[in-house]
Order: sequence, then structure tokens, then C-alpha cells
Amino acid sequence: MDHSAHHTSTAHDHTAQHHGGQGRTSWTTAAKATLHCLTGCAIGEILGMVIGTALGWGNAPTMVLAITLAFVFGYSFTLFAVRRAGLDLKAAIKVALAADTVSIAVMELVDNGIIALTPGAMDAHLSDGLFWSALLGGFAIAFLITTPVNKWMIGRGKGHAVVHAYH
Repeated sequence: MDHSAHHTSTAHDHTAQHHGGQGRTSWTTAAKATLHCLTGCAIGEILGMVIGTALGWGNAPTMVLAITLAFVFGYSFTLFAVRRAGLDLKAAIKVALAADTVSIAVMELVDNGIIALTPGAMDAHLSDGLFWSALLGGFAIAFLITTPVNKWMIGRGKGHAVVHAYH
């Protein structure tokens, strides 16, 4: 299926239909793409933070593990979906990298920045409300900031728009 034909004909992309223009996408489409990305990132990041905190690691190694796992889980959601759609592994990896890299990077930058800037959050333990409120609050703010980024990218045929051709 031609990507541009699919992109402008989806029910999710009603903004493009109403304005008759290429390169426009709806907030719903952007939010769904961001939520998809956030799910993988959150699983990886929470797992990394929990492992690092439980093992008593310092802040830097814990954040490195959390960010690494966020990318791994974020990419894996797209990778598995496009593999199911019939892509070979090499092509699926290229699609996952193209679809998710900017979205995950923005999300991780925002989320980890919030955690790092929240007084006491990096030293909080798993049983502390501060640990969880900073982590989950960071995800919420990251979602709000990453959604417009994804909207802009999808409207230009980049990011999550790459995956639409395989749905």
C-alpha cells in the first residue's frame, strides 16, 4: 500500500481530510503514537530504575540502565509489530529505528530531566512516594511534550508515520 495514500485516508487523520492537505495529522494520531512509544519506554525505564535502586547502584549507572532499557523496550514494541506484518529482521530494525528514535529520545530527555531536577528523587527508595511520583509525573510531562513532536514528524512522513505503511 502506498504510504501517502494510507496516511491521508485513515480515520485517525481527519485533520488532513478536512484541510485537504498533505503533511497534516490529527492530535489523536499523534497521541496514539506517543502512547505506544511511552508504553515501551515506561516498562524499560521503570524496570531499570527498580533494578538500579534495588541493587543500591548510584544515580548515573541506574539512569544509564533505565534509559537503555527504555530504548530496548520502546524499539521492541515496533519491531515485533512490523515483524508480524511480514518484514524481515533487517527491514524491521530499520523501521523501528526510523519510527521511534526521536520519540524515545525526547521522552527520555524530558522524563529523566524531571527526575534529576526533582529534589531528592534520585536518592529516594522504592518504598518512597517521591520515587514513584517523580517517575510517573515525568512520564506524564514527557507525554505532553513528545506528542507535538510526534505530530510534527508524522505530518512530514517521519517517525511513527513510517510504521503506518505496515498496519
